[in-house]
Amino acid sequence: MDYKRNLTLLTDFYEITMANGYFTNNFKDKIAYFDMFYRKNPDNAGFAIMAGIEQVIEYIQNLKFEKDDIEYLRSKKLFNEEFLAYLGSFKFTCDIWAVEEGTPIFPGEPILSVRGPVIEAQFIETSILLTINHQSLIATKANRIVRAAKGNTVMEFGARRAQGYDGAFYGARAAFIGGCMGTSCTLTDKIYGVPAMGTMAHSWIQMFDSELESFKAYASTYPHSCTLLVDTYNVLKQGVPNAIKTFDEVLKPLGARPAGIRIDSGDITYLSKAARIMLDDAGYSDCKIVASNSLDEYLISDLMAQGAKIDSFGVGERLITARSEPIFGGVYKLVAIESNNVITPKIKLSENVAKITNPGFKQLYRLFDRDTNKAIADVVTLHEEEINENEPYEIFDPEYTWKRKTIENFYAKKLLVKIFDKGKCVYISPNINKIKQYCEVQIKTLWEEILRFENPHKYYVDLSYKLWELKRELIETHRK
Repeated sequence: MDYKRNLTLLTDFYEITMANGYFTNNFKDKIAYFDMFYRKNPDNAGFAIMAGIEQVIEYIQNLKFEKDDIEYLRSKKLFNEEFLAYLGSFKFTCDIWAVEEGTPIFPGEPILSVRGPVIEAQFIETSILLTINHQSLIATKANRIVRAAKGNTVMEFGARRAQGYDGAFYGARAAFIGGCMGTSCTLTDKIYGVPAMGTMAHSWIQMFDSELESFKAYASTYPHSCTLLVDTYNVLKQGVPNAIKTFDEVLKPLGARPAGIRIDSGDITYLSKAARIMLDDAGYSDCKIVASNSLDEYLISDLMAQGAKIDSFGVGERLITARSEPIFGGVYKLVAIESNNVITPKIKLSENVAKITNPGFKQLYRLFDRDTNKAIADVVTLHEEEINENEPYEIFDPEYTWKRKTIENFYAKKLLVKIFDKGKCVYISPNINKIKQYCEVQIKTLWEEILRFENPHKYYVDLSYKLWELKRELIETHRK
């Protein structure tokens, strides 16, 4: 099939049927406000990491209904011709605000907000969700794994286990934001500059008559980046001794030093300890030991606690698929409409309190302690509200309102940054290295209790008093 990739129709079909309905019911120019937020951190973590904004921008900038798109929709015999003509000259004109990539985020707070004609604002729902849900999920998982490694290098090695091309490509990008040092995905290096890394395959070793011969051939080919896979036959009786012999007979005469050995199976703690002794005794204390084989943050934490002598981890399927919890539950909800410059807040009610939405056009603040620069709480406010840093500010739990705290000696940062203004992108995405560095800095603003893998402290995400009152009033109105 000859198909030129155009993501405009990468949307749920009901977005188009609703757009047609809005058009035929004279809502085409009705201004609507939508928020993206999520309700639960994956893996019961204390936080997640925002990622995917650059791809949201690319998607929106390329929104265009081609002739064959219009013909396809016409063939469904559901849409009137005036609506199809409107799509043929479609132009995106919304405003968008979003939390920047690499920022820690928390359940219940708006991480992206859209204002504009309801057809446009509704139509982009699916692609916004799938983009941010996926990359935020992988960035979050990667960060957990990186933190488990306690300063040792983590490489993303999951391309062959990812769910499709984009899962591998964009997953590698997100993993780098989360803290990985490189990726096995060559295309992600070419496009984004995420360092491509790799060693050798078992098949290389099997192609030769002996393991030693294969090692020597590899070392001769890559003398200054030689990492040998030592577990094809027997790690301690063959693999490591053959690696040492190769280092002695091939690298030493060239004045080169080995980069490392890799262990991909077996009892990695035991094998790495024994291998470390053998390498040190042979004069290769600078030779790194790389571990792989279905690792995740829990296995890596166990290895570190057991004293494994590992310098670097290659993590594949459990990272690139976020196997332990492969869904990031971001949702996209209508929160207000506007007529004649008057905003009317909207709310969705539910018997499940967590699913009651926060109404209105909003801003998100993060409050930091001036002495420690640690994050104290996030506060969701109405958009026009300003938090005065020079006065005490009271925060309270929006569900259990008697839980209150007065904050002093703090500073506030607005987290929702304008990305699009009337359809024009007004934001320059940082390069991937700056996003990664920003993420590292922001993680350090979180208290250790929030970083725990098990039973992390719940970070405060509170509503301003004005927003809380608005929400309460709307709930009471709809109940009556």
